[in-house]
Amino acid sequence: MAFLNGGCNNGSCNLSLARHICEFIGETVTIFTTSGGASGCGFTGVVLSVNACFVRLITEQGTAPSNPLAENICGDFDSKGRGGGYDAMGSVGMGGHRRDDHRRFGSVCDIPIENIAAFCHNAV
Repeated sequence: MAFLNGGCNNGSCNLSLARHICEFIGETVTIFTTSGGASGCGFTGVVLSVNACFVRLITEQGTAPSNPLAENICGDFDSKGRGGGYDAMGSVGMGGHRRDDHRRFGSVCDIPIENIAAFCHNAV
């Protein structure tokens, strides 16, 4: 189980909510927080882990690793004709800069249990 006892120094964490959220590790959920602004609109993502104080969600998954043999071994699937993936300023071994407009790094959110206003999940 990914739940860790302890780790919360102020004693205000809701352990029963943390235990409940543990049941949804690997599932997509939405968590609304008591904060204002954009963070008050909620966070939707996959629950990665839960401890006594925080829920960790992956909110945007990064792209898959590139082919280790060559970037264009399977052909160019987009219409922009990017070639080998390097700009005109250089090439491999010459300090060329990657030009991967389609790559994403992903993002992870750590949400304090004590700031959760609502935890939404599928009924099934």
